[in-house]
Amino acid sequence: MIRTMVQLTEEQMKALKELAKARKTSVAKLVRESVAQYVAAEAEAVSRGEKRQRLREFIQKVKSGEIQSRDIEGKTDVAINHDKYLDEIYGTWEKSS
Repeated sequence: MIRTMVQLTEEQMKALKELAKARKTSVAKLVRESVAQYVAAEAEAVSRGEKRQRLREFIQKVKSGEIQSRDIEGKTDVAINHDKYLDEIYGTWEKSS
C-alpha cells in the first residue's frame, strides 16, 4: 500500500471515526473503501456517457436519412430492427448465422 496524507475537515474526521467505531474497522479502511466505490462509480458514469453519445449519433443518422434500409412499404426499418440498431450502438450485437 502507498501511504498518503489527506486533509479533512473536523466534521468529516469525526464522522469517519464514529462510523469506523460502529463498524469495528479503521478510518483508513473506510477511506480506501470510499475511494474504491468512487472510482467504480466514475468508471460507470463514463461508460453511460459514452453509450448516450453513441445513441445521440444514431438518432442523428436516422434523422439525416443516413440509415436508409427500408421495408416492403418503403418505411425505414428502425421499427423492425430497433433491437439490432441499439445493440450496435451499445456494442453487444452479434450477427446470427
